[in-house]
Amino acid sequence: MIVTTTELFLIALTIILAVPYLVWRVFKTDYFAPLVVVQIVAGIILGPGVLGAAFPAYYQTIFTPDVIGALNGIAWWAVMMFVFVAGVELDLAAAWKDRRETAITASLALIVPLLAGAAAAVLILSWPGWLGPQGFYYQGVLGIGMACAVTALPILVLLMEKLEIFRKELGQRLLRYASLDDLAIWAVLALILLDVERIARQGAFLVFFIAAAWAMRALMRRLSQNDRWFVALVWLAMCGLVADWAGLHYMVGAFLAGCVLDREWFGEERLDIFRGVILLTVMPVFFLSTGLRTSWEGGGLAVFAVAALLLAASVGGKVLGVQIAGRILGWKKGEASVIGWLLQTKALIMIIFANVLLDKDIITSQTFTALLLMAVASTMLTVPMVTPKLRKLTGAA
Repeated sequence: MIVTTTELFLIALTIILAVPYLVWRVFKTDYFAPLVVVQIVAGIILGPGVLGAAFPAYYQTIFTPDVIGALNGIAWWAVMMFVFVAGVELDLAAAWKDRRETAITASLALIVPLLAGAAAAVLILSWPGWLGPQGFYYQGVLGIGMACAVTALPILVLLMEKLEIFRKELGQRLLRYASLDDLAIWAVLALILLDVERIARQGAFLVFFIAAAWAMRALMRRLSQNDRWFVALVWLAMCGLVADWAGLHYMVGAFLAGCVLDREWFGEERLDIFRGVILLTVMPVFFLSTGLRTSWEGGGLAVFAVAALLLAASVGGKVLGVQIAGRILGWKKGEASVIGWLLQTKALIMIIFANVLLDKDIITSQTFTALLLMAVASTMLTVPMVTPKLRKLTGAA
């Protein structure tokens, strides 16, 4: 019997949507592994590194080049929309209002794990096979260091909702810290991707974006909320296209496209619904395509050892940085520990960040795999570590 590409695509889609959900629901993993984490892990298992290696016939039959091409198209658009929403939700006005506390905390929460991650990168890149063929040494060090400093703002929001602190004062503070760091992360990524050979294109992109963003903001003020959604998607696709043409990657363009738009223009409730629909319907495809990039070519033990080193640098650096901020700002006992552990969660944004580095050949697939494992472990640690600390902190209040 001949199976068409359409049928293979739908088989793959069924697997992508069903397997993680069943694992999450049947084994009730939500305490240590939210559904998004299970989806990421499922992508790794379903990819060529695990099931594909154990059962190559299964992998080669279902995940044909045509099917992978179709899935990649969905994944590109899914992650662009997701990053766009993260940009829209940045509240720089709130960060400016409490700028001293926000600046001190966000700076230390970013710089300390960045330095720890960069130190780990220096050790890792001293061995062959970890720096990509198109990557300069400084790009590898800065890229891996920044990957250790990332806070996944969308996942942080989901975890804060689970812990019932999102709408409370502590939750809003965490949003300010993470939002400022989010902006810095994408700025550093743009710096990493700066290409001397494409400097003219990148300068043209900057000129285009400033002028186009001014015009877009003026237009959005005149439109109804429904029209704003349609126009915003066109704006998103256009910014992604021009950023990729300039060599800055389409995800940088997607984030910038969201940053210049005001959250109030779209409605907080509709943004939450939109983000939820993206997570439910198309982001699982992105997670699978991420799993397809995992590689154990450097040896399983080597990848796991590097992942453990990066996890120590990431978690230790973030918690230490926030502890220093707490000392400077005079926070009460236990507060810095809760904030530090929540801010160290990685998952989506770090995976997106590492995807860009891999796309540009700055890191290798085995470096990407180590970063992916670090991001999953970081996120799985968050709720179990924070829950007792938060209970103790609120009980002492």
